[in-house]
Amino acid sequence: MRNVSKQFETFANFPYCPDLAKIDADIAILGIPFGSAYESKLPPHSLNAPKVIRRESNRYPDDPIAWDFDLDGTLVGPGRGTVVDCGDLPGSQNNAEENRKTSDTAIRQILNLGSIPVILGGDDSIPIAVMHAYEGQEPFYVLQLDAHIDWRDEVNGIRDGYSSTMRRASEMPCVKGIVQVGARGAGSARESEYQAALDFGARFVTSRQFHHGGLNSVLRLIPDSSRCFITMDFDALDPSIMPAVGAPTPGGLYYQETIEFIHAISKRSKIVGVCLVELVPEADFNNLGVITAMRVVWNVIGVLARNNR
Repeated sequence: MRNVSKQFETFANFPYCPDLAKIDADIAILGIPFGSAYESKLPPHSLNAPKVIRRESNRYPDDPIAWDFDLDGTLVGPGRGTVVDCGDLPGSQNNAEENRKTSDTAIRQILNLGSIPVILGGDDSIPIAVMHAYEGQEPFYVLQLDAHIDWRDEVNGIRDGYSSTMRRASEMPCVKGIVQVGARGAGSARESEYQAALDFGARFVTSRQFHHGGLNSVLRLIPDSSRCFITMDFDALDPSIMPAVGAPTPGGLYYQETIEFIHAISKRSKIVGVCLVELVPEADFNNLGVITAMRVVWNVIGVLARNNR
């Protein structure tokens, strides 16, 4: 079923389902523009990301039924899982606690109905609330793709900001292990925070190691048939293909190896949720970053619809 509503521009024109209690689909796309800001007076740096990703996905309306060489087939069609787009959650830059509560409640609703949430952020604090909603579920591995490791315990007294995502994940009973891919340069961690990650048992594959070791450098760290939650900060990608981020850092992952990585993980693991965050459209160049981000989201939806029904 295609989207017949003109109320909201959905991703790839999937059906619009703003009432989370009425979700009847294998995959539920949800925009969460607001997270836990460090400075409430500044505008959210990724507020418009869900909207522009959706808009880019509809630039060529026939693409969902066209042959896609990344997917070796069409995005939608017989034998594919069903997908709905639930729109964006309301929020406020000035109320981080309420943003987290709203996100937690929404993700619990999606999970209780048996759907896989695919989250379009928003800043990189959003995965904290999303993963918290899995409380009481079977444990999973967190696979983070990011230029930074996000193990700060607090920044200016704020413990749920975008530099603390993996630190908070490590404290959740539902998180069985953490594998972090793409770190490079002078990241967000101090030496003590890096040591805290090692003490927890986090496994790191730097961008350099990934370029040298390929997919197996990561796949060997996640047991076959395990449950896996993927969170991706778009600055994991090299700025030559992803200029639209707040902290572009040379030496990142490239598009083809990233989608091959996502495809490989989906065939080996049960993906229980995906967060895609930190796109900054206002920092883009020739729309390149938005196009790349949309294609990553497109591939995520495509592999989930094939392998995770």
